[in-house]
Amino acid sequence: MAAHIGRRLRKGAATTAVAAAAVAALSASQAPGATVDDQGRQNTGDATSAPDTAADDSATGNSPYYTDLPPLNSPAPSPSAGSGEAGDRSAAEAGIPATVLDAYKKAEAALREKKAGCNLPWQLLAAIGKVESGQARGGRVTADGTTVTPILGPQLDGNGFALIRDTDNGAYDGNRMYDQAVGPMQFIPSTWSWAGRDGNGDGRKDPNNIYDAALAAGHYLCRFDWDLSEPGDLRKAILSYNNSTEYLNTVLSWLEYYRKGTHEIPDGTGALPEDRSDARPGVTPSAPGTTPPARPGKPSGSRPSPSPSAPGTGSPSAPPTTPPPPTTPPPSTPPTPTDTVHHLEDAGTGTLTAMAGHTFAERISTRAETEAGKAVAKVRIRFTIVGDTDTTFAGGESVATVTTDASGVAVAPALQAGEKTGAFAVQAAVAGRSVKGVPYKVTVTQRVADALTRVGEKELTCVAGGEFAEPVEVKATYGGEAAGKVAVTAKLVTSADDPAENDKGPYFKDADGKAIRTLTGLRTGPDGQLTLPKLYADGTAGTFLLRLTTAGGATLEVELTVEPAATPSPDPDPSADPAPSTDPSTEPSETPAA
Repeated sequence: MAAHIGRRLRKGAATTAVAAAAVAALSASQAPGATVDDQGRQNTGDATSAPDTAADDSATGNSPYYTDLPPLNSPAPSPSAGSGEAGDRSAAEAGIPATVLDAYKKAEAALREKKAGCNLPWQLLAAIGKVESGQARGGRVTADGTTVTPILGPQLDGNGFALIRDTDNGAYDGNRMYDQAVGPMQFIPSTWSWAGRDGNGDGRKDPNNIYDAALAAGHYLCRFDWDLSEPGDLRKAILSYNNSTEYLNTVLSWLEYYRKGTHEIPDGTGALPEDRSDARPGVTPSAPGTTPPARPGKPSGSRPSPSPSAPGTGSPSAPPTTPPPPTTPPPSTPPTPTDTVHHLEDAGTGTLTAMAGHTFAERISTRAETEAGKAVAKVRIRFTIVGDTDTTFAGGESVATVTTDASGVAVAPALQAGEKTGAFAVQAAVAGRSVKGVPYKVTVTQRVADALTRVGEKELTCVAGGEFAEPVEVKATYGGEAAGKVAVTAKLVTSADDPAENDKGPYFKDADGKAIRTLTGLRTGPDGQLTLPKLYADGTAGTFLLRLTTAGGATLEVELTVEPAATPSPDPDPSADPAPSTDPSTEPSETPAA
């Protein structure tokens, strides 16, 4: 393998010899606000202010990751840079397997459309993919992007790692005791359950598929309206993926390395990293997808019992060895607040109903309790929107995690109703635990208006058989504010007392040019205004009534006047004597008397 991927720059004397060069080379290429230490590792100005992210609230559960740093030289060295070991390694490390690279770029394109303000670069996904799984084990994926074999991190049993008990009944990681990070982007099951995406359009959300995992990682990094072109937001996003300063520095190093240049290589030929964050002296780091060996036990520290004196030496015998005290098991780790939660209870949440496009006035409140009903503080409650809806929490996300306060209560962010009406649910659950949660019924109602007024005061008239020159324009409001996207029905009625459709007078035209006198499916614009299609008049003169109604009961009646067509002048009677001519040239000449 070493011959395939190029030899590593080993830590020790060789690393020390190139430390100065590492500082100079990396510091010139790091993200704004970043510096490099004397080992060539990156430090960020606010790295010490990492968010207090719990393991089960990060994408990976703070699982182990690869700590290999990129080569010191550029991915595309100039001819004068020379060749040899450093150049070979740089070329190998800059290569990204074709399918994996395609997945990163497709995810970037999708996020550019869905969350343009995030400014997610595909190189960030490549940097995380490198650190998490060595680019899906060097691109060992099938044609559709699924890893040839599952990639699993160690079980998160609290033994050197975070403690995250099983949350998926083994569905993703095959482990019904503890969670394990899964796939090329190393999502823990509890995170994948809400962050998973279908990136290759096969109708499945598979954490072991690089297209699905890359798209999910992109959405995860963009979930808080962060702008990843801003150094501060970039650092927050990376730390939310794995809350470790060393992780942050390693990802940033690869990000800048890939920004200098990469190239596509065949699937399955990518360079494999060697050093893992969970490596211990004397322990070989596990290959990707396997559980690392247990750490070697400590020596007992006991000495052999002294031997009795040889017979006849006159030396006193050694005193009898005092029997060791009974062995007591080491004290167990005290339970965390999360461990003490027995169930969740609603904490006085009111009716969750809002009009489409509006913010819910009521917020979900959930209380964490022990079996005895005692409040539990500092517990992370995950609120997940479930069902066919486009309603979201602030920031456009379907999941929000909130820590309970001293009274054991977590209040979810306000819900923002989408355009889909109907009922759905929000499920409150303890992050990292399978305990009784609380479902909340949520309803989105259609947009309504409580007032409808006409825009303009000009009379609406036309002659029989003609068309109205002025269109009918109206504005809908609700509570005095413009009511956008409200459904409106326009109907030409018989009279103010008879809502039946009129069979004569003004009319609209359908797509085939036929007369119709009722229009449905109309909607006001964002400003609450609506301009109706052109009106025509048949041969009936008179005063007519157009009635407009909206969802919510607002009504407006508009008067339309059709004037009779002009009466043509009658034709002259041909039998009548013609009028005498006044043209002098036609008058008979008068002959003077003789």
